[in-house]
Amino acid sequence: MSTEVTAITTPSFELSEDHLLIRDSVRDFVEQRVAPTVMDRDESCEFPHEIVAELAEMGMMGIYHPEQYGGGGTDTLSFTLALEEIARWDASLALTVASHTSLCTSHIAIAGNEEQKMKYMPRLTSGKTLGGWALTEPGSGSDASNMKTTAVKKGDKWVLNGSKIFITQGSVGEIFVVLAVTDRSKGAKGVSGFIVEKGMKGFTHGPKLKKLGMNSSDTCEIHLENVEVPAENLLGELNHGFIDTMKVLDGGRIGIGAIAVGVARGALEESIKYAKEREQFGKPIAQFQAVSWKIVDMATRIDASRLMVQRAATLRDKGKPYTKEASMAKLFASEMCTQACLDAIQIHGGYGYTKEYHVERFLRDAKLLEIGEGTSEVQRMVIGKHVIK
Repeated sequence: MSTEVTAITTPSFELSEDHLLIRDSVRDFVEQRVAPTVMDRDESCEFPHEIVAELAEMGMMGIYHPEQYGGGGTDTLSFTLALEEIARWDASLALTVASHTSLCTSHIAIAGNEEQKMKYMPRLTSGKTLGGWALTEPGSGSDASNMKTTAVKKGDKWVLNGSKIFITQGSVGEIFVVLAVTDRSKGAKGVSGFIVEKGMKGFTHGPKLKKLGMNSSDTCEIHLENVEVPAENLLGELNHGFIDTMKVLDGGRIGIGAIAVGVARGALEESIKYAKEREQFGKPIAQFQAVSWKIVDMATRIDASRLMVQRAATLRDKGKPYTKEASMAKLFASEMCTQACLDAIQIHGGYGYTKEYHVERFLRDAKLLEIGEGTSEVQRMVIGKHVIK
């Protein structure tokens, strides 16, 4: 009987110097340029063109995409660190970065041919052009088999007709990936992706949607009326769009998880600050167990969520399967975030219910994270397929 012991490699929970540099540089930028005006943007619902341009200059709009296509050439872990720092103060801005980078640009990176990548990705990864991703419709969200938007081949063009809703960067974007039905008889397996550019005849957008939160994130409906798209703008294989979409969403869910960690961290930090300053019955409320335990639970769940997000990101960077882990991270972090924001308002008492304090905004922003890129219910369905066999 062999007495040899196989060495066990334990995971490292320490960030590299490069990762720390990215995290800290984004943190400094956000504290100086984003935090001071975030409440004004929430109130005005204005899209932060200047700040997005500055983030682009820092390389944030294509942070993990290959350098050959104009990207930063880093990794998904770096992306999650950047998103957390941005979301700590401005979830709307984090959502802009995430949707542009991990949805539109990533779909082209995953499914595009070399000519498409060279044509479109440098414009997107540089941040000089913003991208949008159009999957959801007024009558179909999670159920892609009920998609109504169609693409019909006519000569050397595809003609697209339909509407998409809840499109991030819908009015400010210039390059869009649009999913459309190309073979109705095949259901979800009859969907294809297309690259559509702003300015193509028949491609329009509606007014900005009035939302509960994420107010300075640009969101609207887009309309396609006999939009003629060149045949070479078919993205990926014909009828392969939904399969590619699932890959795109896997990566996108990591980003949503990172945003959730950032928002929750904001709720935690603001709560600690307030609880140490606010006095009742002759002492700071942080000294009351009812308050301190809420803060402790928030901190613990945030740490757990961050580790789950970073695990999924690391698996993706290593080229290993990560669908289950991405859904778990998104599910746990998003639901944790909403609860953290509720607890933060409770700690702030009546003040937390006013727009004078950040925690009111955090809660409004947080709820979208349980809905976008697959609801909590959809995440449980995805996880169930891997866990219950």
